[in-house]
Amino acid sequence: MSDMTVQFINSDQAAKLIPDNATIALEGFLGSDVAEEMLRSIRKRFDDEGHPKQLEIWHASGIGDGDAKGTNNLAAKGLLRRIVGGHWGLAPKLEPLVAANDFEAYNFPQGVLSQIFRDSAAHKPIQISRVGLGTFVDPDVEGGKLNDAAKAHDLVSKMQIHGKDYLAYEVPEPNIAILRGTFADEDGNITFDDEPLTLESTSIAMAAHNNGGKVFVQVKRIVKSGSMKPKDIRIPGLLVDYVVETADETMTMQSNTTQYNPDYVDADVIKPAGSIQVPLDAKKVIARRAAMFKQDSDNIVNYGIGKYPETVSLILKAEGSAENVTTTVEPGTFGGVPMGGGDFGCAIAPEATIDQPYMFDFYDGGGIDIAFLGLAELDHAGNINVSKFGPKIAGTGGFVNITQNTPTVVFTGTFTAGGLRESVVDGKLQIDQEGRRHKLVQDVEQITFSGPVAAENKQNIYYVTERAVFELTTGGIELIEIAPGMDLQTDILDQMDFKPLISGDLRYMDTRIFQEPLMGNTLNQADQLVQLPAAMH
Repeated sequence: MSDMTVQFINSDQAAKLIPDNATIALEGFLGSDVAEEMLRSIRKRFDDEGHPKQLEIWHASGIGDGDAKGTNNLAAKGLLRRIVGGHWGLAPKLEPLVAANDFEAYNFPQGVLSQIFRDSAAHKPIQISRVGLGTFVDPDVEGGKLNDAAKAHDLVSKMQIHGKDYLAYEVPEPNIAILRGTFADEDGNITFDDEPLTLESTSIAMAAHNNGGKVFVQVKRIVKSGSMKPKDIRIPGLLVDYVVETADETMTMQSNTTQYNPDYVDADVIKPAGSIQVPLDAKKVIARRAAMFKQDSDNIVNYGIGKYPETVSLILKAEGSAENVTTTVEPGTFGGVPMGGGDFGCAIAPEATIDQPYMFDFYDGGGIDIAFLGLAELDHAGNINVSKFGPKIAGTGGFVNITQNTPTVVFTGTFTAGGLRESVVDGKLQIDQEGRRHKLVQDVEQITFSGPVAAENKQNIYYVTERAVFELTTGGIELIEIAPGMDLQTDILDQMDFKPLISGDLRYMDTRIFQEPLMGNTLNQADQLVQLPAAMH
């Protein structure tokens, strides 16, 4: 039995114990592992009493449902003084407060923040990392600051070690941890039996405890002491101060859309094959061409969220090129069938689920062979923006960690956006209605991926659209292929805000991409040379 006495309380009582000006380490990934009932009680107390106020929140992943859950609960003027988050797109209710400078807002890479609680537990003053160099997180660019209020404090600086640049991230000292598990025993030991992820819960509990703070854990049920297997306990009772048992099952959902699916926590299920019937359209064209960049030796793969990366997965399966592939998802799953939408982060029958900080150790060390990610905005230097579009704050999530440390990265997306309609006719791409907005711009609005840093690191970087394929070079991006049916000038160069380098060996994309039959396992990057206009020679 623990030497310390754990108290068992309800969420309203827990909210009463959160002091003004608290620094809170908050756990969650979308709707998984989120102490939703506690967050609602904190907001209710603030609305009723004006307390707790001026809270500082640190969270590694996006926490919310894009509507009212998660950190959306905290969207009240005066409730916050600072948020440092890895992803913001799921908390739109916070955006007006960020724009109004009601609190300091920062966006740091998800991997950095998932690991920063370990540093806090060990009382390390900074986290030293190369993740974020050259991006908006770099203090030479924006320093991860999302509004003018954040300009009052620098939370990341630059330093050199052995002649190389590194970023030094300030480490928080949380005095409150808000977590969620499945079961607590009478000594406060916590297990995660029904949770699809464990994230950085152990690190957060240790960080708050070692900084003299209080640890709150919301659970489904309290069980007898001694009924848990020691290796199943993820948070020792020694670290837990308060257990909040909830009777409302909607507060214990595995994800934003799933109450409970045993397949997310068990391996003894048959993995669904899933439908691999994809119509021959622009999405399939993009996915097929992107899939060609996967080599036989690329066995560990990351697919970003979104329809284009997810379709690459289907294409590889259809072509018989996925037998030896193990997929990973940043919150901690290896293998299985990764889920999308509101279940993103979960996987059916995962081979293993580890803590998120360790997954990012794996990523940061180059553990992924190839990654397929989205392309929202691309500029002349090969920079990518997926994190900010006008007043909308999406945030980086794990994008910076993945793209900066993976040997081969393939960005996927359409060439233009806004009303774009295309079709594939007789083996050629046809533009039925051009998009209103150019995605290939002179300079991206925010640098989430740095082309120059990737070129310096000698990564293999490709940008695949339905009508053109580009490769990153030390001089910028180079056009290496165009789709059959496309005019180089009117359909490609005129739809860009800058002139790319053009390969002297410019080719048509493989014609098999634009045909109904399977392409076959030999995914050659073949076909005849494009006849360039004389003025371009």
